[in-house]
Amino acid sequence: EVQLVESGGGLVQNGGSLKLSCVASGFNFSAHYMHWVRQAPGKRLQWLSSISENSDTTRYDDSVNGRFTTSRDNAKNTLYLQMTRLKPEDTATYSCAVDTYTGSYLDPTLRGQGTEVTVSS
Repeated sequence: EVQLVESGGGLVQNGGSLKLSCVASGFNFSAHYMHWVRQAPGKRLQWLSSISENSDTTRYDDSVNGRFTTSRDNAKNTLYLQMTRLKPEDTATYSCAVDTYTGSYLDPTLRGQGTEVTVSS
């Protein structure tokens, strides 16, 4: 069973930084692409970033490109999201998700519960 547990969220001022973590278990973490997604209140799930199994490929949505950095430590089964220059519109619940042959971040069983990030103006 896929288990993904995010942490590191909180309240931060406009322009501030946060680093989120996602600890994975129940699957071979090092063999899967991973994603970060977010959902703001009343809005649709938004894909933010992905990272390949060995970290050689990362991709970002335009809204966070240049401000957010995704990384992973396969020895620790942990995914990270370093967020800088945060804006009030970044306020959302952030979740990590695993990419599999049967599904990806749109499947709630392949996503964690998320950690809340609030950016004050």
